[in-house]
Amino acid sequence: MTEPKSKSETISETTKSYLNEVFIEHKYGRKKEISSKYITKGLKVEEDSITLFSRLSKKFYKKNEDRLINEYVCGTPDLYEGENIQNASLIIDIKSSYDIHTFFGQTNKKLNQMYYWQLQGYMWLTGAKSSVLAYCLVNTPDTIIKDEKRRLAWKMGLIDDVDQDYVNACAEIDKNSIYDDIPMSERVRSFVIYRDDESIEKLKARIVDCREYLKETFNL
Repeated sequence: MTEPKSKSETISETTKSYLNEVFIEHKYGRKKEISSKYITKGLKVEEDSITLFSRLSKKFYKKNEDRLINEYVCGTPDLYEGENIQNASLIIDIKSSYDIHTFFGQTNKKLNQMYYWQLQGYMWLTGAKSSVLAYCLVNTPDTIIKDEKRRLAWKMGLIDDVDQDYVNACAEIDKNSIYDDIPMSERVRSFVIYRDDESIEKLKARIVDCREYLKETFNL
């Protein structure tokens, strides 16, 4: 939903780049792999974040596995309240922060617009009238911590782990990766987003523009 810089354009250059990747994936079966330590942790700790959110909410939430689709959008909401995912009253999307710095870095920032549109799409798919975007701070898995320490040793040119500077740095890595000493109530930050039918209509119109771009660019 990024607005184009030129008034003569209907979609932004960022959107065009993404659509080009979509075309390559569907036409030629080549998917551009995007990986980082942030994505890796997010995938590995998803259940831990859901458990944290459930405990704090005093409600049991189970990860939704049903992928929903309509004429325009598709998606798999993380959690929901209601009779079923197709008739949800509330959608909850969980974001696992990489560390305490990125977690509290959200404090003074405006709501990430990418997540706003994501949750509008989920509410469109489910019929929900409201949603919650929940940032969770949970412990980093031991495998990721060990990888961080190995990278540090390589950067320092070490062949053993007895260097005191390295030992001290590893202690800092541990401290920045484990958060059991912080109360649960301080490890979840939530934003409520309400369904906006006008925004959904804008989303629908932009998707039509995207489809036109794909047709014109790739002769579909």
